[in-house]
Parts: sequence; structure tokens; C-alpha cells
Amino acid sequence: MMTLLEQHTSAWRRRNTFPHIKAAGKVVPLGERAEACLQEVTPRTATPPVVRKFLNSTRPEAGVIRVFFGKANDPDIASTLVHGISTRPSITSGSLINPQPLTRYQERLRELQEAVYDRKQRAPLGRSQAKGPGLPDWIDPEKTAFGVKSRLPCNAGEIINPPKTAGQVEEEAQEGHEQYVRSHSSYFVGERADRRYNQSTYSKDSRFGVSTPHRNDGHNVSRSLQWLGDMQMNYSAKLVSKQCDDFRERTQPQIGKVHDPIADTLRVPADHTFGVLLPPDKFGAGDLLHSTPPSEHVRGQDRRRALVSAVRQHLKKANFHNFASLLQAFRHYDKKGQGKIDKEDLRDVCRQLNLDLSGDVLDGLMDYCDVDKDGLINFLEFANFLNWKDKMPISKAEQRILTRGRNACSAPANIQRVELQSSGSEKQAWSESLAKPEDLEPVEVGSTLKTPRTLCRTRAESDRFVTTSSFISAVVGGLSTTDYRTYGVPSARTDLPAPRIKRISDRTNYGDEATAYDLLYPTLHSLFGVHEKHFFSPRSKDEMLQIFRNVGLRVSEQMFEEAWKLASMRHPTGEVCVESFRNVLKELQAN
Repeated sequence: MMTLLEQHTSAWRRRNTFPHIKAAGKVVPLGERAEACLQEVTPRTATPPVVRKFLNSTRPEAGVIRVFFGKANDPDIASTLVHGISTRPSITSGSLINPQPLTRYQERLRELQEAVYDRKQRAPLGRSQAKGPGLPDWIDPEKTAFGVKSRLPCNAGEIINPPKTAGQVEEEAQEGHEQYVRSHSSYFVGERADRRYNQSTYSKDSRFGVSTPHRNDGHNVSRSLQWLGDMQMNYSAKLVSKQCDDFRERTQPQIGKVHDPIADTLRVPADHTFGVLLPPDKFGAGDLLHSTPPSEHVRGQDRRRALVSAVRQHLKKANFHNFASLLQAFRHYDKKGQGKIDKEDLRDVCRQLNLDLSGDVLDGLMDYCDVDKDGLINFLEFANFLNWKDKMPISKAEQRILTRGRNACSAPANIQRVELQSSGSEKQAWSESLAKPEDLEPVEVGSTLKTPRTLCRTRAESDRFVTTSSFISAVVGGLSTTDYRTYGVPSARTDLPAPRIKRISDRTNYGDEATAYDLLYPTLHSLFGVHEKHFFSPRSKDEMLQIFRNVGLRVSEQMFEEAWKLASMRHPTGEVCVESFRNVLKELQAN
């Protein structure tokens, strides 16, 4: 217990030493204590009705139906409203299980009701319905018919197939259709509505009304898909801080600019190039693939090749417009009458056509046209590379001149010939022909006009390829590479037969895959699913005839039988493939 001295001391400490000065701080009113806050106020404050109707539609209490605030004060009619008609059961379950006994009168009424029900039932086809009680006993219900027999104006056959012509039936149908159109405005599908316009001043393709403006670029559709507010936002300027814009230009790639993140720190001229400048190679990828010798590299000769191509086109055009045939043009070029064109003859003709060629371009033109590399241009090379041979066919008279031995009169009359030495080789050259019969091909099948065959400029193949493997053990007395063990899968396999249907998941190499040459130079028929093996597969006679008919080649039966017989004789077992039959047929048509 606190002593009297302690009580006096504590009271003295709590005394108000300055009663005339107001105390600082917030005065807490009486009653706002934790105890008063924790006590429940009773009764609870009632929610106003105006607020309650909004709360019932947004946050209803548990077990209360959500009511829209617009219907809060409406009378409750749905709970007392009943729809439909109140029904009463016609029979109870007790009377159905244990029915009351019927009197004789009720049984007779029941029999009459059953008879009426049976009378309404349909009888089998071809028989009349038994009417039951109500008819005399002496009447047979199955054989007796009542009423008067009526005669129909026509039978079913006349209705289905009327005795009228097709024109009469069509005319009656058209009249009925016109009346139906006038009464119901009903037309056939696709029938044009006749509004009885005066079409004397209008054509069939005329249109009525005002044409609606239309733009094919989809401008109107774009305007309908984009709202006006979105368009204004796209067109309005967007404000971006300069700091963010500079950071974006430095760190993100910009359209039309090179991404250089160190452009601010690296101070170099705009045309500065980094790295070491290497001279371009004298050969390309094509030269490596074809093993072209260094003397035939085309890299760096683009200008020379373009000049040679332009000179060739100019000579082709001049020969086509100035000469009537290939033989006449060749005679003009052959100044010396030796049956071939040398470099001097080609230079003279070019000067006559106002083409002053340099020695380099003339050598390139001569090298391009000289396929056999003998230093001269023969008739076949002249027709392929300096003329449009497809537009200048060779007639029968010119064919005889080209295929027979040449004489001194083959050169033009107005050209001064050079006297030839009477050596044995030159005498033999005079007796040779300008073209062989097999060098002339018909323009069309069965035509007498012919054209020189097409020459192909092939690449020269190297006699010996030097690879890194050829230097391995390339010493005198070393082991031969033929004794080395072979690794990998062979290209042509005989140990595994290829399946008839190959699945996508099957990764096994059966030796029927394409080679590197097929990948670099795919054939035209491979684009349509026809590969090389299909040309060398044996075919039957009917299948072969159907294949050539499908490609549009029409041959007589006699020629087909002859070609089939010759093609089967060329194979040891008598098999015929598409390639062998095509070669035989080509030889027969050429002869």
C-alpha cells in the first residue's frame, strides 16, 4: 500500500504549475475510448430506402433476390401470378385399378363407340372396310358398292403424258406462268423482271440510276474500318523527350541507317572503311565447280563478253534484213571461197557494216563462234551463232548445194577470189560439202524445209584433277590408294532393294537419291515428278503408245510397229524403254 508521503509526493508532481496558460496538444473528448469503440451500438442505424434499392441491385444480401433499382418500388405480382388453366384429373388411380361394373346400357354404348372407331380405320389396298353392325345381314360389305359410278374426263396416263405436242405444252405453261406472275409477282430463278420500260432508246447493257463512286484501292473500306479518333491519333505528333530519342537512336536500329552503337565515341570520316582491302579473285564459284582452266576464267571479262554479244546481235540483224537465205549470207562472208570464214573475212564484213572492232573483241567473237577450235567458222557454226536460223529455213535447192561437193562457183560472182595453191589438202577441201545431211533437221515433222541442227558450246574438261588426296602417299614406292579401305555408303547399292512406297520417316539410303549434278542442274521433266529412272524403265507396247499419245506425238501404226521392233532388237532380252523407243523413232523420222 502507498504511504501517505508517497501519495502526497505523486499528487504534488501532477499539479498544474501554470493554471492560467492553456495546455498544448489535442483534447480527446470523453467517450471516444477503445471500450466505447468495441461496444455494439444498439439499435443499428437503418439504411434509407433510397439507398437500399441501389444496394439490392449491386450487393444484395445472402438469400435475397437481386432486384433492379428501377423496379424496387413495383408491386410484387410475379409471386401470385399463375399462368394457364387449372386441370382436373379425369380418372383416379383407384377407379383405374378397380373399375366399377358397367350396366347393360353402358356396355351397349361402349360397343357402338368401338364400332364407330373401327369404321374410321383404313382398309387394305383393294378391299373395302367391313362396316360392322348397322347394315342388313343380307348385304356383303366386301362385294357391295354404294353410290353412282362417275366417269372421269381423262385417265392417269393422259394426265402424265397428254396427247399434245411439246410446243402446245410449253405455250400453255408460259400462259399459266404469265398469269401467275401478274397475280403473285413470282418469277423463276434467274428470270429477268419485265417492268415494261420503253427500251427503244436503251441498249441491253444500259444501266439506270446514278453510279456509286467506287475505288479499287480499298480506300473506302479502310476509312470504314478505322475510326476518326484513331486516324487523328495516328496523324498527330507524338511528343518524346530528347533524352529518350537520343537513347533509342543509339541503341536500336533505325530504318535506312547503319546500327552503330559507338558512333558517339568513334570519330572517323563517313567514307572510312575498316579491315584489309583484298583484291577480287580471278575466278568464281562456277569456275571451281566446272574445274575451268585459268585461261578460260570469265571473271573480269564482263565488258568484253557484253561487246561480243552486242556485235553478234548486230550481225544477226544485218544478215536477216540483207540476205534471203543462210547460203547467200555465208557466200557473202566467205571472201576467199574456201568454204570457211577466217578472221580476215570476218573483219572485212564488219567494216562493211560500219563495225570497226578492236583486235581483242574480234578475237573474242572468233573464239565464241569457233566451236571445234580450228581457227575457222564453218557453215554450221555460222548459222548457229551469227544468224537467226529459225527464221531463215533452207529449201530443197539449197539443201542439194550444201550437201554436195563445193566447186569454184560457190563464192559470190562480185567478190574477187584469192588464188589457192594446188596442194593435196586444199584439193580435198574443195571436194568437201558445206554441211552433212545429218546436220540438217526438218523444221516440222513431214516438212521439206530444213534448218541446221543446234550446236552446244561445252566446257573443256580437265585431263587430270589435282586434289589434296592425290598428295597423300604420293611418293615413289608408296602404297596405292586402291588398297585403302572404302568408307561411307555407295551411290549405287545392290545390297538393299528399294521399297515400292517409301515412307517419310524412312531415312535409309537405297542408292536412288539424286546426285550433286542433279541438284545443281535439275531437269525440266523433274519439276513435273518425272525422273531419269522413269525413262529407262521397261514398258509394254500399249503403255508406250499411250505415253507418246499423251505428249501429243501422232505416228501411224506401221511406223510404231517398226520402231517397236527395232527398239526391242537393241536390247538383249527384248525390253523397250521410253528413251530407246524415242531414239529409234527419231532416226526413222529423220530418214
